[in-house]
Amino acid sequence: MKHRTLRGVAALTLGASLLLAGCASGDGGSEDETSSPSPSASDAATPSPEDVAALEAVTVTGDPGAEPTLEFETPFEVSAVTALSLADGDGAPLEDGQQLTMQSATYSGADGTKGFSSWEEGTPDTITMGDESLPAQLTEALEGKNVGTRFLFANPATDQATGEPVTYLTVAEITDAKTLPSRAEGEPVTPAEGLPTVTLDDSGKPTIEIPEGYEAPTELVTQTLIKGDGPVVTEDQTVTAHYTGMLLDGTVFDSSWERGAPTSFSLQQVIPGWTQGLAGQTVGSQVLLVIPSELGYGAQGTPDGSIPPDSPLVFVVDILDAQ
Repeated sequence: MKHRTLRGVAALTLGASLLLAGCASGDGGSEDETSSPSPSASDAATPSPEDVAALEAVTVTGDPGAEPTLEFETPFEVSAVTALSLADGDGAPLEDGQQLTMQSATYSGADGTKGFSSWEEGTPDTITMGDESLPAQLTEALEGKNVGTRFLFANPATDQATGEPVTYLTVAEITDAKTLPSRAEGEPVTPAEGLPTVTLDDSGKPTIEIPEGYEAPTELVTQTLIKGDGPVVTEDQTVTAHYTGMLLDGTVFDSSWERGAPTSFSLQQVIPGWTQGLAGQTVGSQVLLVIPSELGYGAQGTPDGSIPPDSPLVFVVDILDAQ
């Protein structure tokens, strides 16, 4: 089985965890996802003085805008998610709700091997400033900083390829920040009859109502509710979206609206129902997705039990950006 190296901070702790493809397919996920490092329970723990000292001992050299070089002793370990700002940056101030573009490179603390580098691949990541799904330590490291800030981020995890504990060390630089719309904007579209109905409050937050007697679909249902006038989304892009996810019994299992900020994620790292349903839509659109189980989490469900096995899913997604 191919070992998938860590794709920066975002692959490990950022984004909507319920949408990660590693839990998506009934056959155990794709080859590239099943051996990814996974976040540990220490994500919510407070770093110790020793953890902070370990990051401070890392030597980072290199000019702003270019990939830096790291020097550190191995094995490198921390007991909890730890972040350290290295420079404030000289660009525009970072503000809550902004979409931040981030270059990053990640190293294994076990032997110092560099895994993924977005500088080398030419594929920067995006995160949302103030997103409650971000580790608090990372948010604190970015508060009051500007575009151009550089930081270190360490996360203790379990390498699913070996089952051994490992700390991943990431160096990252914020290269851009932009303010996105807070909700879908465009022309309303009259939905087909018989689908779950969606109502919006004044902020744009959706409420979903499942019709009585509604039967799970055997194929993906994609219904545009608001047609945006932005560019067409493609399967290889990273999208930033507000969304609510619900089971057919009316249970809401995930909502970026409740977290207070949209989420950015690659359409290559989500359940197939999202990839197929959002590709071909336009930025600015709101889309209703009714996803059969085999295009969601299949016979496995999710490890935390929030989505039971063989569960069809209903999502309302506001597509705010795509890169």
